[in-house]
Formats: sequence, C-alpha cells, structure tokens
Amino acid sequence: MVGGGGGETQIDNNNNTSGGGGIQIQERRRLPLPDFLQSVNLKYVKLGYHYLMTHLLTLCLIPLIFISLIEASQMNPEDVHQLWIHLQYNLVSVITCSAVLVFGSTVYIMTRPRPIYLVDYSCYRPPEHLQVKYHQFMEHSRLTGDFDESSLEFQRKILERAGLGEETYLPEAMHSIPPKPSMAAAREEAEQVMFGALDSLFKNTGIKPKDIGVLVVNCSLFNPTPSLSAMIVNKYKLRGNIRSFNLGGMGCSAGVIAIDLARDMLQVHRNTYAVVVSTENITQNWYFGNKKSMLIPNCLFRVGCSAVLLSNKSVNKRRAKYKLVHVVRTHRGSDDKAFNCVYQEQDDAGKVGVSLSKDLMAIAGGALKTNITTLGPLVLPISEQLLFFSTLVMKKLFNDKVKPYIPDFKLAFDHFCIHAGGRAVIDELEKNLQLLPLHVEASRMTLHRFGNTSSSSIWYELAYIEAKGRMRKGNRVWQIAFGSGFKCNSAVWEALRNVKQSPKGPWEDCVDRYPVQIAFS
Repeated sequence: MVGGGGGETQIDNNNNTSGGGGIQIQERRRLPLPDFLQSVNLKYVKLGYHYLMTHLLTLCLIPLIFISLIEASQMNPEDVHQLWIHLQYNLVSVITCSAVLVFGSTVYIMTRPRPIYLVDYSCYRPPEHLQVKYHQFMEHSRLTGDFDESSLEFQRKILERAGLGEETYLPEAMHSIPPKPSMAAAREEAEQVMFGALDSLFKNTGIKPKDIGVLVVNCSLFNPTPSLSAMIVNKYKLRGNIRSFNLGGMGCSAGVIAIDLARDMLQVHRNTYAVVVSTENITQNWYFGNKKSMLIPNCLFRVGCSAVLLSNKSVNKRRAKYKLVHVVRTHRGSDDKAFNCVYQEQDDAGKVGVSLSKDLMAIAGGALKTNITTLGPLVLPISEQLLFFSTLVMKKLFNDKVKPYIPDFKLAFDHFCIHAGGRAVIDELEKNLQLLPLHVEASRMTLHRFGNTSSSSIWYELAYIEAKGRMRKGNRVWQIAFGSGFKCNSAVWEALRNVKQSPKGPWEDCVDRYPVQIAFS
C-alpha cells in the first residue's frame, strides 16, 4: 500500500509518538511533487528511445510493403511480361531473393509481439451497509480505546483534507465495536471482493472458468496459505495446468505489474485467456497505535477489487474493449530513501502498521519523472519529441539555464487514470502535466466515491470514464500508478470501439451525481 499523500497535511516524523507535542500538523501547507519536467535526466530519454527502436523493423517494413504494392498496381501486362523474361535468366537471383524474403518474413512473424486484448473487466462494489461516514469513522476510532486525543484529531484532519466522501466502504470486521481483525475475517473479505468481481466478469463475458490459462492475483499486505490465487482456483475449479501467480508486497502499482506479467505469459502461451485480479485487504492491516505516520493508511484505504480479462486470440479483437499498447515500469528500490518511504513495521508498542515517510511526495515525484520521461518517446507526436529533445540538448550543451520544453501529454492521451492515492498527488500531477480538470475528474471522483482502493483504483477510474460515455474508438488511455518499493508504473491502452459501461458497473446508479464539488476545511 501507499498513502499517496493526505491532502494539505504535512507530517513531522522527528517525534511521532503519542505525546502531546510530538506531531506538528501544519495547516494550508503541502509537500508538493518536484517540478519533474523541469529537470530531466538524459539517460531516461535514451531509455525511452531504446524502447522505440525495438519497433523500428515494423515501422520500416510497413512503408516498404505499401510502396511495393503501389508500384505493382501501376504495372501493365507488358511490364509483367518483361519482368518474367528477366527473372528467367536470373534464376540464382530469384532463389536468393526468395530465400531472404521467406527467412525475413519468418523471423518477423515469429518475433513480433502478439497483440493483447482487454476483453472486459469488472470492479467490485460492496453492499451499502459497509459504507462508512466521517462521524462513524471517528466514533468507532474513539470507542476502540486504542487512540489518544492527539491521534483522533490527526485522523479527523486527514479525513477532511484527503478527498474522500461519505460513501466509501470498510470491511465487516472494522464495523464491529471493538473491531475483529481475525484471519477468518480477512479471508472472508478477500473472498467477498475477489469472487464478487470475478462472478461479474464471467457473467458479462460468458467466458467459462475452464477457458482461463493464466491467473495473476496481486494483494500487497494479505498473503495467506493457501494463496489468494489458490482460493480462486478452488472456487471456480480452474483447470489443473493453469499458470497461476500471486504477487505480494508490491503496493498500489501492482495492478500494472500484474498486467505486465499476464502480457508476458500471453506472448508465450498461444490462444488463451488471462485473468488479472487486483485488490488489497484491510481487515488484518488496520493500525491500532498512535504513531502519526502509520495512521494515514487507516484514513485513506477502503475496500475494492478489480478483475480484468485479457486475451491473445485474434477472434477476440471484435469483442474486446481495448488493446494494450505499452507498459513502462520504473523501480527506485536501489535508493534507500525510496525503499523505506512506505514501510510495514512495528511501532514502539509492538503494533504493526504501514509507515509513510515525510519524503514520500518527493520520492514519488522522482519516480514519476523517470517513468514519464521514458514513456514520452513511445507515445508523444514527433513534433513534441523534437521540441522536447532540442531544448534538452541546448540545456545540456550550451546553457544550463534553458528550461526543457514541457511536452503536451494531452496530444498523446485522451483519458488519464491517475491512481487515486490521495488528493495531493492528483493536484500535483494536474499541475505538472498541465492537465485540465476534466482529465483528472475520474481520479478525483473515484477517490471521493470509493476511497483509495489500492491497485484496483485505476480500473474504477476507467469505469467512470466509460459510464460518462466519453470513451470513443481510437482513444488512448494512460493508467499510472505508484507504490511501495518505490515504484511507478504506466499502462497505455487503445479503445477498439466506442465503449459503454458494463452491466452492473460500480457507477451504474450513481454516475449522474458526479462530478461533485469537494469542499475542504
């Protein structure tokens, strides 16, 4: 999990025990993301262009074939006769050219990546009785008896500023007084959200569970034995030779990592389906102590799950919603600060929780800078790349005061799904990427309606865009998420048709109420 920033609250971690003067909450101040497009590391630009060059063969062959077809269409019968006579007297050349052509075509067909289609996906919507309003959250926190007054006030301020609404969900165990965070309750939560999302996915697509060849499940903080993936195999009686994976401890960006893993598996195993289930478990990961940096996840994280059906079958292109275009992953774990900024640990009283460093926003900015600089050459129009690259060269070679040109990512993407980790991150990305309020609307409204659902949040955001009727054929979607480690990952999708909201989608009966104006105290 990763907190993603708690609105306008700045935490001083130098003294974060339960004492009265330990934590200073500085109002109206925020630790912003660095202006990561104003200082660019050239090696990340090189990496992006390296990715681009891997597709150079395809880019060159397509125009060559097109030109050859045009030339062939302009030949008359006499030209064809003369060409035949010429070939009869150059048998060696014909055989050599044919062999080269056959060999080249074979290599191209065997090595080119198979297109990966997103057939459909579903997002779990919990029952209404699991909703938690502000006053309920605060009253339950008070009645547990585990939090002192300073901690209660801190949680109240986080709730007011984080961007969450009054309709988010907590698991059944956390509605009890006192809460009952048992292993059985955690398993029950996992089953409810995963099976709920998968039941909806199988119903909407008509795919039989036995048809699934690859299963990838990601949940950062709850990894029981047998695994979550094994629970799904057992529930749906999936086939015995299924390739199943269970990803743990990878934070809110694990959803994109799971998509990348499923893509790699579909490149190897032909003619099959892959299912990716992304969730987080709250029941056993609630923090009952008074260390302020470990209280933020309590205020932000809520129940959620997504299930995504991918396919490499060409016949699915007609029914699929999207095609996967790019996945770019950035890992900053080699840096000690980045590695420790989201850290599960025990406090001085021995209570377990996830601690968020005061450097989190700055570290997130560095990871984002790396990721989007690598992604840029893959997605930006040539005109934007030339402007960006020319100013970058001028800055490096001639004048260090020259500011790099900020590419307009709105020319590359039609929709943005920024992980709904917290209000502050969404605000800063909107500012740094020069996005319009419409571009971050899905992220803000998902945070408001469902809270931070961890790795599944980007799918609730995509569902919002679909529910609003904004997804058109050819539109490109940028999903960007970040998480512990520290990681920042991007996935780019292209819509294959005009996409409408799936039946029983998470926004089905409430999308008309959005967008809403969010007031902050």
